[in-house]
Amino acid sequence: MSLPAPFVSSAMEIEKEWIDYNGHLNMAYYNVLLDRCSDEAFDFLGMGPAYAKERRLTSYTAEVHICYVRELHLGDRITATVQILDHDEKRVRYFQELRHVDGWLAATSENLILHVDMDGPKVTPFPLDVKARIAAMAKAHASLPMPERAGRSIAIRKK
Repeated sequence: MSLPAPFVSSAMEIEKEWIDYNGHLNMAYYNVLLDRCSDEAFDFLGMGPAYAKERRLTSYTAEVHICYVRELHLGDRITATVQILDHDEKRVRYFQELRHVDGWLAATSENLILHVDMDGPKVTPFPLDVKARIAAMAKAHASLPMPERAGRSIAIRKK
């Protein structure tokens, strides 16, 4: 399996229904676009819809931190990335960048997912085959620099 570093999604286009009263992409839809990229990456790792249906295993998002960098508008085309930062037997921490096809950064997202047995639902270890694919992708991503916005917290800076 060829492992992209980082994983890059298919190109996506901003839809009319996603534009808010300010004339730009509503904040919720940045997350939709980032989530679609995550879905592509998880499918690549063997954790897509078939995984959930056939094995009754899936992932739940435990935490997300989005930074809105630049506005997107109707008709803009974007791609998003996934870079695995860390993982263990039940969790994956990954970072995403949402970029206009012209290359400029629109948003970033840091995410923590939990692997879940849908029959519980309960958090459960990844099966060995999936764990191996995650580890392989993480190893491919280990050579990438740590994203500048990774590990941020929200605070008001005091002067």
